[in-house]
Amino acid sequence: MASYLICSTPVRHHVTPMIQIGAYLVSRGNRVIMITGSRFADTIKRAGMEFVAFEGRADIDDRDIPSYLPYRHRYRGLARTQYDIQNIFVKTIPAQFRSVRDVMQREWIDAVLVDGAFGGISPVLLSKAPRPPILAIGVITFTQLSRDAAPSGFAMAPSSTPLGRVRNRALNILARSVLFRRTQRAAQEALIEVGARKTSMFVMDISGAFDRLLQLGPVTLEYPRSDLSPNVRFIGALPTENAAALPPWWSELDGSRAVVYVSQGTTDNRNFDRLITPTLAALASDDVLVVVSTGGRSVESLGDVPSNARVADALPYDRLLPLVDVVVTNGDYSEVLAALAAGVPLVVAGGTEDKPEVAARVQWSGAGIDLRTGAPTADAVASAVRRVLGDERYRARARRFADELAQLDTLHIIEDELAEAIMMRSGR
Repeated sequence: MASYLICSTPVRHHVTPMIQIGAYLVSRGNRVIMITGSRFADTIKRAGMEFVAFEGRADIDDRDIPSYLPYRHRYRGLARTQYDIQNIFVKTIPAQFRSVRDVMQREWIDAVLVDGAFGGISPVLLSKAPRPPILAIGVITFTQLSRDAAPSGFAMAPSSTPLGRVRNRALNILARSVLFRRTQRAAQEALIEVGARKTSMFVMDISGAFDRLLQLGPVTLEYPRSDLSPNVRFIGALPTENAAALPPWWSELDGSRAVVYVSQGTTDNRNFDRLITPTLAALASDDVLVVVSTGGRSVESLGDVPSNARVADALPYDRLLPLVDVVVTNGDYSEVLAALAAGVPLVVAGGTEDKPEVAARVQWSGAGIDLRTGAPTADAVASAVRRVLGDERYRARARRFADELAQLDTLHIIEDELAEAIMMRSGR
């Protein structure tokens, strides 16, 4: 039996996959301690893990955005992105680190597993002191500076041509030295606060510092990089887990009509006008069945819907996706991976966080269409959905992703990587 420490940024789409991994490690006879926000305590304990809450400002509740991003409404575009990153991932580093340090000082830890955006482990990575292996799970789109791709945030297709590499180099410099200069400075201040060594490591690219970065997703969804860090391995998709009950209209998913599934996830679902409402309007007169998940909100909150729409607050993904012909999504990475694992093509409206990068990869890969906005018009959605339904190449590409993902036992790979890292660190 090994003793593992799991650390996660306390945001749902970061925590959920880490809880799933932790539960699996517990089922395999290991002891697992998980550090994250207090709001996930009960779920973590039910999964058989020991729970430790972050101290101070790191213990955020992602459901109450004004409580930790009180001035977000003052910012737009890149300025808002920087504000979010600084307050969720950077300025929380000292409190995160202190929580991690306290556990590592009082407990024997064989290996540490963090979500790939967890900055609180940075002081440990930078230290020369002995430490256990530190592995990361890439729970969002892969971010690593490269000569063959633009930096994350630009949502550009890759290019390794001589001209493309000039573009990429210029954008890498722009990102590091200009656009994210304040965020980089905030990271340096956070590290100084906890006495960590100075580093030139870019705060938006710490992937190469881990002993191993295990990136969720198929390797063919990611842009090819001739300079990919050797510590990176693409490990597929986690099993889809959703125990939602079947709605009363489930029998209508009988194949008599094409099924279009639309969702805004469980976090960015306060305003249905961003994607769900335009999709319902776009397809109201089409001979399709539009299936809607409100992401936990009440069905009534959506109001009146067209006659060809069916709505539920939650749906069992593992049973739904094999019956779906197109997924319309706001670009949540886990939702995109679930669709591809089921061989379903996508229409993606990514507007915030890493969602534009997810959308760009879907279109670049040929598995769907990038609407290039988080709030598309009904006409744009209609055109994209009809195009995907009418062109078998999209489904064929999605099916190839499904075949690739089916060859990867993601949880078993993570278990093996942890065991191998422990053996290497012990010198066996």
